[in-house]
Amino acid sequence: MLADFETAPIGEGLRETLRFLQTMTLAPESLRPADAARVLDSGVSADALRDAVDVAVAFNLITRFADTIGARAHSVQGLTREQALAVGGRLFERGYA
Repeated sequence: MLADFETAPIGEGLRETLRFLQTMTLAPESLRPADAARVLDSGVSADALRDAVDVAVAFNLITRFADTIGARAHSVQGLTREQALAVGGRLFERGYA
């Protein structure tokens, strides 16, 4: 799914949500009510779409701020590629908790 959500074996609701978030992130000026309607029509609840947007907004804000100040991830500085991938793997397994 990370390589290409368009062809990944995921549900249509998730695919539509990811399309919406992609547009919101990369081309927000082109986002229209019809884009949200497509997500809702795919079976995603308004609350779920709102939650997805809230998370994406937070990550977009943090990423743009970090890019602006030239921040680097502290958790991977000084690690080998293999060690950094291991840290990322734990994130996928356990989340941020």
